[in-house]
Amino acid sequence: MARVPYLRREDADESQKPLYDRLEAERKVPTANIFLALANAPTQLDGFLTYANSLRAADLSPRLRELAILTVGYATRSAYEVAHHQSHGLGAGLTEEQLAAVPDFESSDLFDATEKAVMRLAEESTLQVDVSEETWRAAADRLTDKQMVELSLSIAWYNSGVRIMGLLGIDLEANYPHPFPNS
Repeated sequence: MARVPYLRREDADESQKPLYDRLEAERKVPTANIFLALANAPTQLDGFLTYANSLRAADLSPRLRELAILTVGYATRSAYEVAHHQSHGLGAGLTEEQLAAVPDFESSDLFDATEKAVMRLAEESTLQVDVSEETWRAAADRLTDKQMVELSLSIAWYNSGVRIMGLLGIDLEANYPHPFPNS
């Protein structure tokens, strides 16, 4: 159960209406619970959206970004992150079979060397913070410096996101299947 109220458009004062316009233009409708919770701090939500949009506009391929995000979600067991980014993964060209294989990517033959290097980097950074030179090099040998910075920012950003969701107790919306049904 959420630890702060989900503030909907009808709960907002007139000065906050443009923020809801922005949410509806840039994100899925109905508005996701994470954004409704963050609406309690409208200035920070506005910056949150701007930063998230910058990551989506990066040179890093959406496919690699979504694999990194899903890996962060599985490494932290964030049902909210995984459930929301499975559809993004499909939109980025991942198959249902690949989505199901993310938790066991190391032993899967569904991912190429670049994808596995990105996922390994995301997992190691999430679980250990610092990454080994070997893990870094495996990805850096396949991506540009710019893409590596974008990937690092994406991994860190979504790590912060799962922690925000956990702290605020964000509920997974009913229209999303729970990725960890036995939890």
